[in-house]
Amino acid sequence: MKLYYADHFVLPLPDGHRFPMEKYALLRQRLRDSGFFAEDDFRVPAAASDTEILRAHDAGYLARVAAGTLDAAEVRRIGFPWTAAMVERSRRSAGATLAACRSALDGEGGSACAANLAGGTHHAHRDFGSGFCVFNDAAIAALAMRAEGRVRRVAIVDCDVHQGDGTATILADSPEIFTCSLHGAKNFPFRKQASDLDIELADDTGDEDYLAALDDALDTVFNHARPELVIYLAGADPYAGDRLGRLALSIEGLKTRDERVLGTCRAAGVPVAVAMAGGYAQPIEDTVTVHFNTVHTAARIFGGRR
Repeated sequence: MKLYYADHFVLPLPDGHRFPMEKYALLRQRLRDSGFFAEDDFRVPAAASDTEILRAHDAGYLARVAAGTLDAAEVRRIGFPWTAAMVERSRRSAGATLAACRSALDGEGGSACAANLAGGTHHAHRDFGSGFCVFNDAAIAALAMRAEGRVRRVAIVDCDVHQGDGTATILADSPEIFTCSLHGAKNFPFRKQASDLDIELADDTGDEDYLAALDDALDTVFNHARPELVIYLAGADPYAGDRLGRLALSIEGLKTRDERVLGTCRAAGVPVAVAMAGGYAQPIEDTVTVHFNTVHTAARIFGGRR
């Protein structure tokens, strides 16, 4: 199972910024220390090219991001200060989901699963960034896999606590790409968009009700959309200890979530690319644990690891 990382492409943030950028390096170190993965499993992705990005994003928006000519309102909406390093990091993060999709579809190493140790930037819309998301990696990757002739039908299963609003709008006119989002009804973004399947959940939903809703969603995805590839956004932010979450899932409940999604893909013979998406717990080690469990669960289900 190949794990694509870009945490050494640092996105510099001011002191006190609330985005936990350090979680990515901590996750990679935890995975290395676990002994479950070989050194060759860790790969640095190529940056997403203009051609790949422009299938999902407006040319004017990409040009403003690349040149650093976003206006102040656009920068505030993204939530990161513009730097050249921010652009490179965003390209690499999208490139990691592209690489994970290709690896999963190629079945490299006998596996049909690969992971981006970041990604899940689902609030980026066609012509603007939002909510710490510059380029929409899932939309870029789904459109690329179709353009490359690798698959016809893709499903994006978004289990971040926030709705994948940018993904929904970018792919609204792509019927071959099924967008599914399970998210907090009262959480950001406060103006929701229309995914192909939206499951809106109440605050304090908890493990049992969440997992029941997830089972129903997976039935719809696999029976209706019949995907040939799944891109799974495995957000850590439904966790009870997450500052921005409010769905009150336990760490064990989130592990079961991963088992349900990934096990369903495995049983259906569908390759899957995993992206980590959000996570804002304090202490940060809780977020890292949730993300670690996702990757380890994927390796166990698809690669026979214990």
